[in-house]
Amino acid sequence: MGPNDEFNKQGYDEETPLQERLNRLTSSIGKAGLAVAFLVLVVLLVRYFTGNTKDENGIREFNRSRTKFDDIMNTVVGIVADAVTIVVVAIPEGLPLAVTLTLAYSMKKMMADQAMVRKLSACETMGSATTICTDKTGTLTLNEMKVTKFWLGLEPVAETGSAYSKVAPFLLQLIQEGVALNTTGSVHKPNKPGSEFAFSGSPTEKAILSWAVLELNMDMEHLTRSCSIVHVETFNSKKKRSGVLLRRKADNTVSAHWKGAAEMVLKMCSRYYDASGIVKDLDNDSMLKFEHIIQGMAASSLRCITFAHVEVAEEELGDGEGNTMVKVKDNGLTLLGLVGIKDPCRPGVKNAVEACQHAGVNVKMITGDNVFTAKAIATECGILWPTQDTDGAVVEGEEFRNYTPEERLEKVDKICVMARSSPFDKLLMVQCLKQKGHVVAVTGDGTNDAPALKEADIGLSMGMQGTEVAKESSDIVILDDNFASVVTVLRWGRCVYNNIQKFIQFQLTVNVAALAINFVAAVSAGEVPLTAVQLLWVNLIMDTLGALALTTEKPTMELMDKPPVGRTKPLITNVMWRNILAQALYQIAVLLTLQFKGESIFGVTSGVNDTLIFNTFVLCQVFNEFNARKMEKGNVFKGIHRSKLFLGIIGITIILQVVMVEFLKKFADTERLNWGQWAICIGLATISWPIGWVVKLIPVPDKPLLNILSMKK
Repeated sequence: MGPNDEFNKQGYDEETPLQERLNRLTSSIGKAGLAVAFLVLVVLLVRYFTGNTKDENGIREFNRSRTKFDDIMNTVVGIVADAVTIVVVAIPEGLPLAVTLTLAYSMKKMMADQAMVRKLSACETMGSATTICTDKTGTLTLNEMKVTKFWLGLEPVAETGSAYSKVAPFLLQLIQEGVALNTTGSVHKPNKPGSEFAFSGSPTEKAILSWAVLELNMDMEHLTRSCSIVHVETFNSKKKRSGVLLRRKADNTVSAHWKGAAEMVLKMCSRYYDASGIVKDLDNDSMLKFEHIIQGMAASSLRCITFAHVEVAEEELGDGEGNTMVKVKDNGLTLLGLVGIKDPCRPGVKNAVEACQHAGVNVKMITGDNVFTAKAIATECGILWPTQDTDGAVVEGEEFRNYTPEERLEKVDKICVMARSSPFDKLLMVQCLKQKGHVVAVTGDGTNDAPALKEADIGLSMGMQGTEVAKESSDIVILDDNFASVVTVLRWGRCVYNNIQKFIQFQLTVNVAALAINFVAAVSAGEVPLTAVQLLWVNLIMDTLGALALTTEKPTMELMDKPPVGRTKPLITNVMWRNILAQALYQIAVLLTLQFKGESIFGVTSGVNDTLIFNTFVLCQVFNEFNARKMEKGNVFKGIHRSKLFLGIIGITIILQVVMVEFLKKFADTERLNWGQWAICIGLATISWPIGWVVKLIPVPDKPLLNILSMKK
C-alpha cells in the first residue's frame, strides 16, 4: 500500500459528522417527496379512471370498454413516470456531491493557506470549534530564541564583549563546561575562514550554544575532548532540568553540572558565585532576591535558564562496595549564573487571537514555561488583558492535575493559561473541555502530545517543528507552525459548513416549489405542468451545477462575526427557513397563476403556456442562486467578481436553458418563445431579488423553529 492509498484510507472512506446529519435530512426530504408522489399518482389515476380527464379535443380520455387497452397502458405509464419523476426531484441526491465538492475544494485551497488536511472530517469540525488549546513556543512565538540577559550572582552582566573579560576565568570555564557538555545540541565549526558557526538542536539549546560560542568564546570541540562523560540525566517535561556527571582528563576530578528551569535548579542550590568568583551562601534573603530576578525576567517574556554545578569527590561515586553510582549529584549545588532567553511573538499573532475571540472561540495557552513568562507572553498575544484578574485564569499544570474531577470541570472554562504543564495536563484539559460540551482544537508538536492530539476533536500538528508521531496523530498539519494559519483553518471550516447551508437553502426552495406546483395542479387540473424531462433538467441544474456553484465559494471575514456552531445546532436555521418559504411561495404563486390563467393573460396556446411555466421556473432557480450566496446580507452581489466559477456556471446554465427551449422542442416538449415572452420569463424571475432583499429585513428568533413549536405545545 502506497502513501496515497493510506491517505485515502484515512480520509476519503470515512463518513463525516456533517454527512451523517445530511443523510438524516435527505431521508426526511425523501419521505416527504415519496408521500407527495404517491398522492399525485393516486389523484391522477382516480381522475383518469373516473372520466374526469379530457384530451386536447375535449373528449374524455377513458370511456370504459370503448378505450383501447394500449391507450390505457400508455396513460398509466405516463402517470407513473410523472410520479417517479417527482420522487427523483424530491430526493436531494446532490447533497453528498455538494459535501464532497466543498470538502475537496477546501482541502486543495487550505494547502495553499499552509494547512494540509489529513482527515476530511476535520474540515467541517473545525468550523464548529469553540476552544483552541495552543502551545506557546513556535506557534504563538517565532521559535527564534536568543540570550538577551545574563546574571552572575545578583548582578547583571552588560551585553558587551568587554563585560565578560571582567568575569573570573575559572567561573567562565565552569559555565562553558556546563553549556558544552550538558546539551543535546551541537556546534559545527566551519573550515573556511569568515564562515559563520552552525548550531543544531532544540531552539533553546541553539540559543544557549550560540551565546556561549559567540559571546563567551567557548571552544566546544576542545571542551568535549578534555572531559569524559560519566553519566547523563536527560531533560524531561516533569523535572524541567538535565544533568551530566563528567570527569576532567587533565586532573581526573569529577564534576556534576545541571541546567534547567530557573526555579527548579535554584531549589537544588545552597551557594552561588558572584561576578568575582567568590562563593557565597544562598540564604533566605539571597533566595528571595534570586526569585525576584527570575520573576522580573519572566515578566519581560524571557525564558529563564539556570546553570549550577558541584564538585564530586571520588568516594561519592561509589556505594561502599566498589560499585560506581549511576546518578548525577543533585544537592548542595553552587549556582553559576542565569540567562534570559527571548522568543519574540509572531507578527500578527495578537490580531489572530483577537479574531478568534471575536468569533466566539476561546484561546487557551498551554506551556512548559513558568507562570510569569506565561502571563507575559499571553498578555502580549492578547490571550490575557493587561488589567485582567488572573486568579483562576492562570494555573500551573500540577495545580490543575491535583484538582478533583468536579473542580476541574468547574474551573476549566475560566482557565486561559496553563504554565509548567506536562503533556498529561494538556490531555486532561482536553478531556475536561469535551465533557463540558466544547468542540476542542489542540496544537502539538512533540511525541508526547500525541494522546492530546488524538483525544481532541481537531488535532493540529506543526509541520516544521512537529515530530512524525505528532503529525500521524493529528487531523491537520499546520505547515508554517503559525497560529495565524490556525485561524485560517477555522475560517475555512466555517466556510465549508456555510457553503453546505447555502446549497441546502437553494435545493429546498426548488423542492418545495416543484412538489407544491405539481401536487396542486394534479389535484385541481388533473395534469402536471412540468413534464418528466423538464423536472429532470431542473434536477440537473439544482444538484450538479448548483452544488458546483454554491459549494466552491471562498471564505470571507463575515464568517468570523458569528459564534461557533454547536454540536446540536440544527442544520437548517430559522434564517434559512425564512428565505426558503419566501422564495418558494413566490414561485408557487407565479407558476400556478401561469398554469390556470396564463393562456388568457398572455393570449398564448397551451403548449407555449407550458413552456412559459418551465422557462420561468428554471430562471427563478438561476436568479435564486444569487440570493443563496448571502443568507443574511441584502447585497447578494458583494464579492461576486471574485467568484468566477459561480458566474461561469450561471452562464452555462442560461445557455443550456436557451438550447432546451429553442432547439430541443421534441425532447423537452417545449415551444419556441419570442423576445417578448423571454422578457416576461426573465422579468418574473428577476422579482426574486427584491423579494429576497425585503425578506432579509424580517428578524427571526435565534431559537430553532422546532424548539419554539414544541414549547407552544
